[in-house]
Amino acid sequence: MKVRIFRIFFILSITALLVAVAITFFNELSNAGPAFILFWIFLGLSFRGSKVLKGYTYSAMIFAAVTTSLFYPAAFIEINGFTLSRLIIPLIQLIMFGMGTSMSARDFISVARAPKAVVIGVTAHFVIMPLLGFTLASISGLPPEIAAGIILIGCSPSGLASNVMSYLANANLALSITITSIATLMAPFVTPLLMKLLAGAFIDIDVYKMMWDIFKMIMLPIGAGLLFNRLLHGKSAWLDKAMPLVSMAGIGMVILIVTAAGRESLLQIGGLLILLVFIHNVSGYLLGYWGAGLFKLPESDCRTVAIEVGMQNGGLASGIAKEMGKIATVGLAAGVFGPLMNITGSILANYWHGKKA
Repeated sequence: MKVRIFRIFFILSITALLVAVAITFFNELSNAGPAFILFWIFLGLSFRGSKVLKGYTYSAMIFAAVTTSLFYPAAFIEINGFTLSRLIIPLIQLIMFGMGTSMSARDFISVARAPKAVVIGVTAHFVIMPLLGFTLASISGLPPEIAAGIILIGCSPSGLASNVMSYLANANLALSITITSIATLMAPFVTPLLMKLLAGAFIDIDVYKMMWDIFKMIMLPIGAGLLFNRLLHGKSAWLDKAMPLVSMAGIGMVILIVTAAGRESLLQIGGLLILLVFIHNVSGYLLGYWGAGLFKLPESDCRTVAIEVGMQNGGLASGIAKEMGKIATVGLAAGVFGPLMNITGSILANYWHGKKA
């Protein structure tokens, strides 16, 4: 019965796509929005019925969110005088709180047990991606604020998605969690300094303000999450299960708002920006994996470092851009990077899943 339902979802997705193409061809693209949105939703639901494709469900839903935002941007810019971009910071804080609830002192024990892998992973993350971002921004020819956004996503820490992909890739999950945690805790200090050094030629960077902004978005909610984990973990089972889903929903909402805010710029330079972000993302995987191998780390650790380097916290980058007052320009690369890395990360994780580490 379940298999039948998923097949129906797949048929509905193909039907929706055909309808969308027909409307675009015979009428106008602007009228095809609902059909394109339904295509991604039904496609994502159909993936749930396949062991191989199940990991792509969230990615399909993210594309549904992006499509919705591109066709109906006004719905995600302002409602009854309330600017929705004001929700970005609380949403990031909620996501960071969720991260904190899943952390404990035990996550950092692996630092003492395997300091080499952790140091290599964190160092590679904050060296490879920022330098790649700077190089791509410098040769892009994009407007300075949009180019600076490529550097910003490169200077951001890894996020929760990297942990999920490491698990799917049969990589070292404990190492992944440790690298993500340390990189995130270092971000209030490292990210502003890297931005000043690398993006200062593109836009004005207030290092101390950025430090405080990131501190508010990361340290305070993670601290609250750690306290929750210490005092209440296991006592509210429903909340423990709900937080990962809340975090994913929060990321989706941030992407909706950022895409809507930067829609006009995205339509003008979207193709080039998507290409640059793709190169940035995939090069991070390749250089992270190669760098870890260069230091003779085991295969599972090499996979972890590759994923930790290539996958960034796009939500945090969007929050930083919001605090800079440049969500529609500096935040644009983060809005593109988030959905794209979920697709490439899923493909890479599923490829490695079938290969022994």
